[in-house]
Formats: sequence, structure tokens, C-alpha cells
Amino acid sequence: MKLFTSTLLAAVAVGALTFGSAAWADGKPTVGIAMPTKTSERWIDDGNNIVKQLQAKGYQTDLQYADDDIPTQRAQVENMVTKGDKVLVIAAIDGTTLTEALHEALHEAAAKGVKIISYDRLIRNSPDVDYYATFDNFKVGVLQAQSIESALGLKDGKGPFNIELFGGSPDDNNAFFFYNGAMSELQPYIDSGKLVVQSKQMGMDKVGTLRWDGSVAQSRMDNLLSAFYTGKHVDAVLSPYDGLSRGILSSLKSAGYGSGGVKLPIVTGQDCEVASVKSIIASEQYSSIYKDTRDLAKVTVGMVDAVLSGSKPEINDTKTYDNGKKVVPSYLLTPVLVSADNWQKILVDGGYYKLDQLK
Repeated sequence: MKLFTSTLLAAVAVGALTFGSAAWADGKPTVGIAMPTKTSERWIDDGNNIVKQLQAKGYQTDLQYADDDIPTQRAQVENMVTKGDKVLVIAAIDGTTLTEALHEALHEAAAKGVKIISYDRLIRNSPDVDYYATFDNFKVGVLQAQSIESALGLKDGKGPFNIELFGGSPDDNNAFFFYNGAMSELQPYIDSGKLVVQSKQMGMDKVGTLRWDGSVAQSRMDNLLSAFYTGKHVDAVLSPYDGLSRGILSSLKSAGYGSGGVKLPIVTGQDCEVASVKSIIASEQYSSIYKDTRDLAKVTVGMVDAVLSGSKPEINDTKTYDNGKKVVPSYLLTPVLVSADNWQKILVDGGYYKLDQLK
């Protein structure tokens, strides 16, 4: 059961009293950072990286995690506004429902001159989102699909191969970009018959995985294997996120894949979480997408610095991210494909992980 109790409300109230005077401590305002959950290590890294870089510039920080509970995140953001935080960096649990829950709070924040930066997940249907910092999410899907294309030799005319498709959480705007990017590469092979979706389950309405839950993905893979792969072999699985990939691989291994001469399919992923990098090294998961959260934090901190100094943040996209009320000025970073061929060069030599973490 998610925690949203009187204890939390009391803590919020105490926080408002305790930290109300901290908004302008040491001459620089406090920046509120609202993260969705600690169940994914990437969000822990995001929060830590933003805090580290903001504090290095002399800002006070107010980092909160919401345990994937929308009322909790709403209360945390409302409290940040009450305390006088001058910029809010919000990684939304649910970019649509959160907007409805925060409608008044976001308007109140904007009326007070508070700037709102949507972090990695776009807050939809709000005119009060000022900027958006993220990776090129369409490119993420393209890279995932290209890793399948390369591993199966599709460009060389090989096939047909069986593939199943998984999408991210339908309440996360990014999930649609990931899926559409992947399908821009995979659809021609499906149309030509070189890739066959035995389940015929396609489209985010059929393949989405609410809250990016790995256990949900595992259960769906179980059902796909039992319903459509008796006597058939699945050759590839499009998975948009490492947490789903691990659930999918657990299902596959339980069904006998990866042993007794039965090859594991090509399984993609995203975020280069430690457990999945280890899986890549062990020749289980095929690939993941590296998104350096240090760089995303740097861009976000640059946005914070700019808006608080009265200047314009650096932006490289003013067309892609229409949130339903406005096109949000954005900065898109470039994702990188990681596989068995380059994990050490990208992740270890690049200083993101130490080699001992991946053994």
C-alpha cells in the first residue's frame, strides 16, 4: 500500500515551518526537486546528481521522492511552493494525472514567479511548464530497434524472425516516443514479413506496461509464450526499459530459453542499470540505452541558473514537445546504445561505473 497518511501530512506541515526561511539561505534560493520513486536506481542517480551540482553552485536543495504515489507527489510539490522554492524541477510520476492534481499549485507557483522545469518526463496539459530537459526519446527507440536489426541481420535479408513488443507506461509521455521511434525502424520489416509478431499485439494500447512494472512485463511474457509459442521460438523482444527486460528474461528462462541449446532472444533495454549491465556481460540481455544522468543534471542546473539570473536557458528543440497547451522549449541530449561490444568503454572508461560494480 502506498504511503499517504496523516504522518506524511504532518511531516509536510512541519517541513513548511522548518524550511520556510531556507528559501534564500546563503544568498541563493532553494530549488525544489520532485522525483517519482526510489524503486529504479536511475531516479536515485538523477536526484543525487542534481543535488550535487546545484549545491556546488551554492543553491539550497529540497529533494523529495514520492514512492510512485501521485497524492504524495502533489503534496510534496505544493509544500515546495509554500516554502518559497523559486524553481521546481519535477520528474512526474504521471504526466497527465499529475497536471490535474497540481493545476492550482502550478498556477499558484507561476503567479509567484516560480519557474517549473519538467525533468525527463513531460508534464502534460499545463501552460505553466516553462522548460523541459530530457534525452532524444524518439532516438532511444530507434537505437533499440537498430540493435535488433543488427543482431538478427535484417539488413542482410535474413529472416523471418518472431518478435514481441513491449511498451512503457501509458501515463508517461516518453513511452510513446520510445515506441514510435522503435516502430519507425521495425515496421518495414513487419510489413515485409521479415519480422512476425505472433501475438499480433501492437500499439501502445496493447503493449504498454503501467508504471514500468517488471512483474507485469514478466506475467505478460509468460502469457505470450504459453499462448503463441508452443513449438515456436521467439527471436527478439523489444523492451523499452531494463526493469521490464529483467522481468521478460526471467519469464524466458523459466520457459527454458538460455539452456538446453535453446537460445535466448535478442532483448533490448534502457538506463544501463547495474543488474542489466551484468546481464549484458553474461550474454543474456542484448543491449541497453545509456543516458548519462550527470549530463542531464548539468543541463537542468544550467536551466535553473539561467532563469534565476534572468537570462534564457540553452534550448535546442522548440518543435517536438507539445504538452497539449504549449510547445515546451526543450533541451534534448543524445542517448547511446550499449552492448557487449562497448559497455566497458562507455560505462567504465567514461567514469559512470567502477568495474567492481559490474562484476
